[in-house]
Amino acid sequence: MDDAFSEVYKKFKLHFYREIFHHMQNSEMPLSAVETLCLEVIAALGQPTINEFASYINISSPNATYKVNSLIQKGYVEKIQSENDKREYHLKVTEQYYKYCNVSQEYLQTVEKRIQENCTKEEYEAFSRILKRISNELMPEVILPGA
Repeated sequence: MDDAFSEVYKKFKLHFYREIFHHMQNSEMPLSAVETLCLEVIAALGQPTINEFASYINISSPNATYKVNSLIQKGYVEKIQSENDKREYHLKVTEQYYKYCNVSQEYLQTVEKRIQENCTKEEYEAFSRILKRISNELMPEVILPGA
């Protein structure tokens, strides 16, 4: 199991990296690898504030602000004013982000479809339960927004 889990993880990472580099070379407004990773974190956190983003990736707020402002200028992120606290702004990835680098989601959907096609309903449901258990119980260091 050790090797199989590691191999699957490596394949997902390698696919992601390959697609990111492909997009970096073929884009009119290429992003650096760091900017791309920042976008992925912002998208995964689900509209964080700059402070939440900075805290999550363990960088200073001024450094995070610098990175975010660059992404805003390039059109990949926008600031949305909070309805609860008008002094606070949330970061939201734009449609341009989805065109540029939402590559991991498409591949995940492809792999999930293949799993459904190649497994019995019972196998698929058991696999799904195991993944939920891994996410909910065995990975407490990573908390997803809304979870």
